[in-house]
Amino acid sequence: MLIIRKKERGRGSMYTSEAPQAQNRELFLAAPDALSALSRIHLQWFAAEDEGRTEEPSEYKIRKAREEEGRVAKSQELIGALVLLIPGVTLLFLAPFMLKTFVEMIRFFLSMATEMDPIKDRRIAGIALLYFIKLCLPIIVIAMVAAIFANMVQVGFLFTTKPLTPKFSKILPRFGKYFQRTLFSMEGLFNFFKSIVKMLVIGLTAFLLIKSKINVLTNMQTMNLWKSVSVVATLAIQMLILSALFLLLLSIPDYLFQRWQYRESLKMSKKEAEEERKMYEGDPYVKARLRRRMRQILTKNMAINVAKADVVITNPTHFAVALEYHMGEGGAPVVTAKGEDEMAFRIRRIALDNGTPIVENKPLAHALYEDAKIGDEVPEQYWEAVILVLQKVWAINEERRKNTR
Repeated sequence: MLIIRKKERGRGSMYTSEAPQAQNRELFLAAPDALSALSRIHLQWFAAEDEGRTEEPSEYKIRKAREEEGRVAKSQELIGALVLLIPGVTLLFLAPFMLKTFVEMIRFFLSMATEMDPIKDRRIAGIALLYFIKLCLPIIVIAMVAAIFANMVQVGFLFTTKPLTPKFSKILPRFGKYFQRTLFSMEGLFNFFKSIVKMLVIGLTAFLLIKSKINVLTNMQTMNLWKSVSVVATLAIQMLILSALFLLLLSIPDYLFQRWQYRESLKMSKKEAEEERKMYEGDPYVKARLRRRMRQILTKNMAINVAKADVVITNPTHFAVALEYHMGEGGAPVVTAKGEDEMAFRIRRIALDNGTPIVENKPLAHALYEDAKIGDEVPEQYWEAVILVLQKVWAINEERRKNTR
């Protein structure tokens, strides 16, 4: 209830209300409950299951993501490690040649400093470019080959321009989604842990190498120039190669994590899986209706189907199953008719009237009646037994043909 009081003070007046105090009191009393509710909220790792995507990605979706969208599972750490390692090893073998080329370049420009005008003589730029190519081109080519090799090892040959297509939606920053991905997700924690490990590996490698050479480094003032350069260059190349090897080991768990995350990103909800199954394989309800209709037609035409059958397998009194096999067309024998009790008696009678072979095999007849529907092929687990029955029928037919000649 709103209560307003009027207070006269001199020539003016002032109005007060008890409603704000009541609201503040209610908010104060509700604050502990709100804080308790907030304390119960836990961080989500934003996995596929949290978004309702519980179905494993189909081969169709994986192929579409790879060929049309250029999305693949690969580790940038593996690429970086090989691009660091292979050129580093190459540099170790090419160091004498590169040093010789560098000394030759310095001597040439120093000897021509008084004879050639660097501003007017255009040959200077061409000669400098030639020396640059001789010094850097081998390492650049090796680094490019290493990058291509690292990509092909992970994803095979794949060429697509989809990732290069500009997306204007990325121009506007989405800070919420960015912080969600980089701070409050499994990917963010893994990348943070990976960065810490990389810094520790490189720092520890540098520390141990420098510590092992500390006596040599402190005595460099007594060495000549070339000896000092050799010591520093050897230490640098050792540090480079060892760091690359450690990063290569680190890329193994990173690649496994990227594969797991890639599979998670492609997971589908049950509805998406059902829609894709309908699109790719056809509507299962329509296919079930067609199969049901086909069985109805085959049942109505039982007399014709039994007469055309190659063999009728019986129980002999309870079950009867008629099989038809088209030799040379591939596939398994097809169940064209089956029945139990009275229907089995009718099938046997039709077979006798039309000269269709009848073979007694109690377990096979019962199994085919239970596991195979009219119009379906014989299940694979019964192929061996059915082949033996058909061979027996073929032998009987061959014997009859010989007797009628």
